[in-house]
Amino acid sequence: MKGSEIEAKHVRWSVDGPVATITLDRPDRKNPLSFESYAELRGLFRALAQVTDVKTVVLTGAGGNFCSGGDVHEIIGPLTKMDMRGLLEFTRMTGEVVKAMRLCPQPIVAAIDGVCAGAGAILAMASDLRYGTARSKIAFLFVRVGLAGCDMGACAILPRIVGQGRAAELLYTGRVLGGEEAERWGFLNRLSAPDAILSEATEMAESLAQGPTFAHGLTKRMLHVEWNMSIEQAIEAEAQTQALAMQTQDFRRAYEAFVAKRSPIFEGN
Repeated sequence: MKGSEIEAKHVRWSVDGPVATITLDRPDRKNPLSFESYAELRGLFRALAQVTDVKTVVLTGAGGNFCSGGDVHEIIGPLTKMDMRGLLEFTRMTGEVVKAMRLCPQPIVAAIDGVCAGAGAILAMASDLRYGTARSKIAFLFVRVGLAGCDMGACAILPRIVGQGRAAELLYTGRVLGGEEAERWGFLNRLSAPDAILSEATEMAESLAQGPTFAHGLTKRMLHVEWNMSIEQAIEAEAQTQALAMQTQDFRRAYEAFVAKRSPIFEGN
């Protein structure tokens, strides 16, 4: 499958060379998620595991905001009327979005401007790299609507990004984490100007796409699966994975380029 063959109705999907861009595109309401867009995101990231020409993904929002979370009228209202079975089906479906993001081999670069709240903060958290702006407003605000902070993997993933104590503060209070503080905490990799954030995130995605993309996929996989390993298990798993990477043509290309004193041109195989 090629990226150009993928269709989306509830988010904006575009492909430019090896980089795909997913844009949450409801700017009049700060790009909230609906039942349909949740399911579509799950499908898109699952499909990316089968796509051959897309090497990296940029995830962003339209109109100066990233994502305001679940739509109050289209999701939160209906959830108050569901029985336990329906609620569990929903929470498992939203969790599948994060699973699909982690399992797709392409690095995901999030470009986060403005509001990034609730499930929007989760989407940012689940991305591999996060670019923000000084005006970014990141909030895991589940507690502020009477819910637990343990949503879509937040209690597992967020502490690994910012540390246990800082994650606990964000999840217990639901307070807003500003862009500059988020960068200091390590949640954001870099701060950009609002008018440059998308181009700079895309530039990073393009740079990664020019690298050894098969090896990038291995790195992404190991970054996730090693969470549950001892150091000894991780060292052995990395030994096996790196031996696999050493069989690629990209590894040979890098060696030949070094010998010839030129930059390698990777092809992802």
